[in-house]
Amino acid sequence: MKSNLLFATQVYQEKLTPSTRKLKLILKELTTESFQIEKMDTLGRQWSKLNYKNGFTSYSSQDQLHQLSSTFMDLEKLIQNHLQKFLINLDYEITNKNLKMTDCWVNIMSKDTVHAPHIHPHSVISGTFYVALPKNSSGLRFYDPRNAQFMNAPNLRPSVKRHNQRFVTLNPRPGDLVLFESWLMHEVPLNISKEPRISISFNYDWK
Repeated sequence: MKSNLLFATQVYQEKLTPSTRKLKLILKELTTESFQIEKMDTLGRQWSKLNYKNGFTSYSSQDQLHQLSSTFMDLEKLIQNHLQKFLINLDYEITNKNLKMTDCWVNIMSKDTVHAPHIHPHSVISGTFYVALPKNSSGLRFYDPRNAQFMNAPNLRPSVKRHNQRFVTLNPRPGDLVLFESWLMHEVPLNISKEPRISISFNYDWK
């Protein structure tokens, strides 16, 4: 009997650049700037204290970093080529020129920080660039978008194939870029690393 895999949910993961030397420089610059932003962003720290326990995010205060810093501008330029590849994989009848980066912000997750399940409303493509992922850092967990329709579905076997899993966790490395459609539910589970987990998140919307 032939089995058809239908309605695939694609998540793109690739190194930002194949140049090891260039990647190390980018990671060094973004690490430095991320901590500088945390230090200077008083409103961001206040918001994070109430809404992002043990962590820091500039999402509520400094979310236009691609327009404020040359380092983040360079990051945006490198993401563009990957965005185009992802759009081709999705068979969308558009190019990266039809979309623009609308938000770009820093996330610093210290020990015991959690990023609860969420989507990115009003965006088309979202993503994260990983700057620092120390030992025991949390991965990026995606939820099967069909979860609400499963109703009486049986439990899955322990040996379930990846494409049949209800949750899938990616474990990127520093320098990896992950892109996904903004409607896809995702989260970052409890971070148990003693060192900060640093990432840059962003959204693309229609021009």
